[in-house]
Amino acid sequence: MQHPDLPPPAAVLRLATTIRPYDWGSVTALPRLFGTEPTGEPQAELWMGAHRGAPSTAGGVPLYELIAHDPAVTLGAPTAERFGPELPYLLKVLAIERPLSLQVHPTTEQAEAGYAAENARGIPLDDRTRTYKDASHKPEMVCALTPFHGLCGFRAPAATAALLDRLGLPGLRPWIDALTTGEPGAALRRVFAEMLDDAARPLRADVERALLEAAEDDELAVYAGIARAYPGDPGIAAALLLNHVDLAPGEALYLGAGVPHAYLGGIGVEIMANSDNVLRCGLTSKHVDVPELMRVVDFTPTVPHRVEPAEDPRGAYAYRPPAPEFALTRHELTGEHTHQLPGGVPQIVLCVEGEARLGDELTLRPGESAFVPAAAPSVTLAGKGTAYRAEPGAFTM
Repeated sequence: MQHPDLPPPAAVLRLATTIRPYDWGSVTALPRLFGTEPTGEPQAELWMGAHRGAPSTAGGVPLYELIAHDPAVTLGAPTAERFGPELPYLLKVLAIERPLSLQVHPTTEQAEAGYAAENARGIPLDDRTRTYKDASHKPEMVCALTPFHGLCGFRAPAATAALLDRLGLPGLRPWIDALTTGEPGAALRRVFAEMLDDAARPLRADVERALLEAAEDDELAVYAGIARAYPGDPGIAAALLLNHVDLAPGEALYLGAGVPHAYLGGIGVEIMANSDNVLRCGLTSKHVDVPELMRVVDFTPTVPHRVEPAEDPRGAYAYRPPAPEFALTRHELTGEHTHQLPGGVPQIVLCVEGEARLGDELTLRPGESAFVPAAAPSVTLAGKGTAYRAEPGAFTM
């Protein structure tokens, strides 16, 4: 029997959502994108999903309660069996004015062990020294709405050695030599650890000054910008080890476990596993646990993992990263075609431009979103504008 306070579980539901006012967010970007009035404070992240930290609601009821009440109807049997009675993904819009923290996410095994260990030590979930907020990994993908850039993964050590050499600091020679001659993973581990150590504080100050003086150098300019945003932060030097990546609108970047990264600027749609596990390396005033960080970071040099979408003739662009929890589709709605949504899976549809209509039931305007439960009758998406649709990724039971 349906609980009297709950919306019909198979209905398409308009979501009420939360915008989080982190200090790195933009005061104007989301209001300009969504046609709303600025609040005067930073608007950093719009959350859409069932995460307890800022759950979306439908009819005043948190989405996680609707799912828990009838997971077979809301999630579908395969998703519920694979992930339990939880929406496996979290959808966000990011509006980045200042660089985010330099950070990394754990594997599932690392998250389970770390969460259990902190619980055993009696560390409250809201304690600022708490590292693991849940027992899940947190792969993620960001798709650019505007020009977007960030740091992602370790650059080839020899290339980083050449970059450090351009700073002209004799004190960097041991790190340059290690990166030039050592085994790549071992060299990156050593240099990264030494950069974060308190003993390197004087050399980090020299690096910061050199970066600010080299701000006209195109390759160093992004790191000089980080130095201006976070003066005196240990993460400034460590950021020099990472690839800088630019995304044009519509381009996407995937980040798996252990990959250090920091988003630096722009607006993007982000989708991730439904987790809040973040280990920070720097560019933050929040807790940094260096020993745990060193256990989680993957020191393999890597090229940023771009996700190329598959396009269909009607203007749907499907981004399919290697994560079972999520997939994302960008729908370019021209008014000429309808897009048939798949059935049997839980979906969130977000309008970012123009107008998106879900059947005859709901019309979404920029910044508005809806939840489409797995048991919803056949649903079409139409209108004139751009919408993003989240769903679980491909997985094997």
